[in-house]
Amino acid sequence: MGEHTDYNEGFVLPFALAQGVTATASARDDGLLVLRSKQVPDEPVTVPVDSLAPGGVTGWAAYPAGVAWALHAAGYDVRGASVDVDSDLPVGAGVSSSAALECSVALALCSLSAVTVPRQALAAIAKLAENEFVGAPTGIIDQSAALLCAAGHALLLDCGTLVATQVPFLPAAEGVSALVIDTRVTHALVSGEYAARRAECEAAAQLLGVAALGRVGDLRVLDRLNDSLLRRRARHVITDSARARAIAEALQGTGAADGPVASEREIYPFIGELLVEGHASLRDDFEVSWPAADATVEAAIAAGAYGAKMIGGGFGGSVLALLPAGRAGAVRAAVTDNFTARGWTPPDFLEAVPSPAARRLS
Repeated sequence: MGEHTDYNEGFVLPFALAQGVTATASARDDGLLVLRSKQVPDEPVTVPVDSLAPGGVTGWAAYPAGVAWALHAAGYDVRGASVDVDSDLPVGAGVSSSAALECSVALALCSLSAVTVPRQALAAIAKLAENEFVGAPTGIIDQSAALLCAAGHALLLDCGTLVATQVPFLPAAEGVSALVIDTRVTHALVSGEYAARRAECEAAAQLLGVAALGRVGDLRVLDRLNDSLLRRRARHVITDSARARAIAEALQGTGAADGPVASEREIYPFIGELLVEGHASLRDDFEVSWPAADATVEAAIAAGAYGAKMIGGGFGGSVLALLPAGRAGAVRAAVTDNFTARGWTPPDFLEAVPSPAARRLS
């Protein structure tokens, strides 16, 4: 929970997937960064580390090259390296494959150069790479999830203060399944729509006289916005930030927005309701959903899911569904049948298990 609240300094609640990007790296003495990807079987991209600059590398290689540039910009002396990347994450599916690429390469480069960077600082460096080198105006949720999450937990992050709290999240232990449904509609966050939403949020914050919308906790302030579009954008940020906190409170057993959670059994239906609310907000107030996501949410709920919502920046990507484990087959079948009936490419399904953050494997 917390789509588009991160760059508005609100609350987010992501968890890390077991799938990801692996960077296999070796040091070089010639100052070159040599990048290869098993998913892009072209010639390797080779650039001198000292000459890296925004706009100098394009395509997939801009993400790892941007990390090397951002590390240098932050004052860390990283050496040349040969880096081979492999991934079992779908690209453009809203599951943060770009952040996984950035963070795996960042850890590899730091390790090779014997450079120690605190993980929160490294998340900010990876975000800088995506913002300034790649040109995608994203917030910090993805890099934070990739570097800070713990197995069996979600991460409640206050994006205004960067205070992070590990929240126990073990759906399988409660007979619940978290399912990522890739609609196969790809997105690109360097497109103008994402930047437009960010600009609209900044305009709303300026009119309200606040530094960022995520710092607003009272919906009544929206009465001061005469522009209906800006009012809807601000309402999404305020309510999605509140939903992230409410889910964290429910999982922690400390209560929720509408009162205390009576038992473990009631937590997941409650979270499901908030997922549905979050999707409606992204669809109607923030206008970043897409037809396949809306159809997926409707089909999943009709087949017995507690709730579902689009995830990621929008305009394509995936849906997260929370459901009783015994309904997984029915949900998969219902969503697939819905796509087939509409003549769409069948979706892909990924079991979403709260997993540890990026780490050295060998």
